[in-house]
Amino acid sequence: MNKKTIVLIGFIILKFVLQYTLISPEYDLQRDEYLHLDQAHHLAWGYLSVPPVTSWFSYVIFLLGNSVFWVKFFPALFGALTLLMVWKTIELLKGNWYALILGALCIVFSALLRINMLYQPNSIDVLSWTAFYYVVIQYISSEKPKWLYIGAVVFAFGFLNKYNILFLLIGLFPALLLSKQRKILAEKKLYFALILGILLILPNLLWQYNNNFPIVHHMKELAETQLVNVDRIDFLKEQILYFIGGLFVILSSFYALLFYKPFEKFKFFFTSIIFTLLVFLYFKAKAYYAIGLYPIYIAFGAVYLEDVLQSGGKRYLKPAFILLPLLFFIPMYQLAFPNKSPEYIVKNKLGTHRWEDGKEHNLSQDFADMLGWKELARKTDSVYALFPKSENALVLCDNYGQAGAINYYTKKSIKAVSFNADYVNWFNLNVYYTNLIRVKEFEENSTEFKETSPFFESSRIGGSITNQYAREYQTTIFVFTKAKVDINNRLKKEIEEEKNYDN
Repeated sequence: MNKKTIVLIGFIILKFVLQYTLISPEYDLQRDEYLHLDQAHHLAWGYLSVPPVTSWFSYVIFLLGNSVFWVKFFPALFGALTLLMVWKTIELLKGNWYALILGALCIVFSALLRINMLYQPNSIDVLSWTAFYYVVIQYISSEKPKWLYIGAVVFAFGFLNKYNILFLLIGLFPALLLSKQRKILAEKKLYFALILGILLILPNLLWQYNNNFPIVHHMKELAETQLVNVDRIDFLKEQILYFIGGLFVILSSFYALLFYKPFEKFKFFFTSIIFTLLVFLYFKAKAYYAIGLYPIYIAFGAVYLEDVLQSGGKRYLKPAFILLPLLFFIPMYQLAFPNKSPEYIVKNKLGTHRWEDGKEHNLSQDFADMLGWKELARKTDSVYALFPKSENALVLCDNYGQAGAINYYTKKSIKAVSFNADYVNWFNLNVYYTNLIRVKEFEENSTEFKETSPFFESSRIGGSITNQYAREYQTTIFVFTKAKVDINNRLKKEIEEEKNYDN
């Protein structure tokens, strides 16, 4: 094992250590993680909000015991593989020790620590973007057709993880068209590779077709509820913050792609990032959608800086570029991670955070989404256990976070459902329900009792979330027993209505 491999392994170990130590034990899993973990029990070629890759890893996590350790292991692994791809890109671009260490530091001490903190498709998305760009560089460097086919596989995997990778192609295509590398588009093997990629993603496309393209409904809903609150200026500001410690390295890559002779063949990467960012801005995308763009530019910048800082007074700048990622990590450590209690964060006013509702809050939405779930599951379990035949009790939740959290933490084998997200497809109507546990988000003037009680012989409140820092604070558990109506029949009608995306 050579010295470079040993150093690389050291960085990878550091990456894993950081991912496991930046989350305080008092936080639960995050809202989205529960949905993705539940997909392991409903394997399919597609879901309402995401393609299937996450469910495959969820199934592996389930086989490994479904513990928090494994839930956190996989996003950390994808982050480590992103680091590996940047390292290999630097080597491919003829970078040596300084470029490798600078690039590794810029990747490790960046917003990727936050992305790789959560079990979501975002970690694989960043890895897929980085790997695809690496394959493009390999093909440009060697012109070996095998890289076209490898690129097709990488893109297909990224597509089956998150449709966001389409933006990569949308930005890359016009950049290639305007460059000398447009000759690639005349290669026959490119189109054979394209056919391979289409075949690999075809099962998901067929799933979308057979299910009336739920992604269209999801995107409309996203645009109406979340993207409407996206500010384009804020989008650009956040791009700077993601790799703030490596900002000068990324900016150096832009200069190098335009004027550095060894990068002559890769000049189209400069126009590619511009086109891609313009497309993101046009669609008012969330800022983190673009984070997969930057790792490959860190590789370009690191190699360029290693070359230009070799001699003269400029060599004294070398330590500065090495120190910058570490120095910027200090405030990032204080503000960007759930490594302190929510009480401490709010009391000391450690930053303000814009949530998806467009409002400012004292606690990050991700952090608030990691609180109260164990309490909800425990209280739902205690109510569920009171029914003589608990299997006849339906646990119906307002949102996927509530349903997923109950299913993850339950000690009573509860299979909670919701009309929200993929849970609308996971109702078990083979069970005849006579009791209802209704988990409802807090409303100032709730009408739940008034609307639902007439259909049952008795009703009461079984508990609520008391953690004031949780986004689900005061979410209430309503208990309705001995139904006077056919619950299953009403469920069928509501499921049909929910699936009618045109209404």
